[in-house]
Amino acid sequence: MDATLAALLLWKGLVVGLWFAAFFAAERLRPAARPLPRRDGEPAGGWLRLLRNGLLWLINTGLSPLLVVPLTAWAATQSLDWRPDWWGGWWGGWTGLLLDLLILDLLLYWWHRANHEIAFLWRFHEVHHRDRFLDATSALRFHFGEVLLSAGARAAVIWLLGFPLVSVLVFEALLLMAAIFHHSNLRLPAGFERRLSRLVITPGIHWVHHHARRADTDSNYGTVLVAWDRLFGSLSPTPRDLAMPIGVEGRGELGPLALLLQPFRAVSSSGRSPAGESPADPGH
Repeated sequence: MDATLAALLLWKGLVVGLWFAAFFAAERLRPAARPLPRRDGEPAGGWLRLLRNGLLWLINTGLSPLLVVPLTAWAATQSLDWRPDWWGGWWGGWTGLLLDLLILDLLLYWWHRANHEIAFLWRFHEVHHRDRFLDATSALRFHFGEVLLSAGARAAVIWLLGFPLVSVLVFEALLLMAAIFHHSNLRLPAGFERRLSRLVITPGIHWVHHHARRADTDSNYGTVLVAWDRLFGSLSPTPRDLAMPIGVEGRGELGPLALLLQPFRAVSSSGRSPAGESPADPGH
């Protein structure tokens, strides 16, 4: 890893880490919702949940320098050379960076949507949705299989479209900060969040995406900008209700080992099929 990449990753880690710490503390001082009553013998927002989410994050943190970062860096340095030079031409400087961020956010919208509509991808993404309560740690809760699949898809896009590594790292930092924000349990002034939701994904919008109701789970796919959901008709009309159940419809939470093994179980046990098809599980 060269010095420039190491420095960029360090700054990215510091910024995102401080952002996470701020939201983790703030949402406990000013929570929007309280943990749900006990279900399956465990409080939905208890310490076991934090440990479970933390374990998944630790696994992915270990994979990042071994596979994710090298693959991303390789794709950026070996990408197809069809774009103007990063610091010159009509696609350069700050305007080029903003255009890159816009395109990457659009592509992420479709990748997220694919994770809900393609049964194989949903097997891994379901681990994220099984969380029965939302806070900043939910933004870090992903199966390592989804992380590796996402890294492969991202590398292919970077290679094909020639995104500079700077654009990719800036977007990844923005992505993580946006995810921490819209998964957070921070209580925002109603008027402020309503105005903000016209532009970006807010906790109120993303809370509905985690509603344990299939029609709402398969909506609100945006990560940064809400415009993509409006443009492609996937914005749910359901308003957030802090009492609405969070999770996967017809499915409960699992222990750490079961979560890691869940995507590799038989197809018939996944309890879900691509959007528009009947679910395999009659109890769904």
